[in-house]
Amino acid sequence: MTCRELTSFIADYLAGELQADTRVAFERHLSRCPNCVQYVADYRRAVDLGQRVYAHDEEPVTDVPDDLVAAILAARGGKFAPD
Repeated sequence: MTCRELTSFIADYLAGELQADTRVAFERHLSRCPNCVQYVADYRRAVDLGQRVYAHDEEPVTDVPDDLVAAILAARGGKFAPD
């Protein structure tokens, strides 16, 4: 397995959904490639951060500064009139 091939299997690997022969090849590559070990660790951290962001998705954000909202809306072509 090459580094490029490894990237196409990473999501299935982390989900435990790779077929046994593909998993063996994936892990064999990791045993020989420190760059891919780092890539998998970074990918895992990114997934974890993304899941934590959405863990409290139902809680409204109430403390957004008016100037931030105005800047975002201006960039999108909208207008903002603070309360």
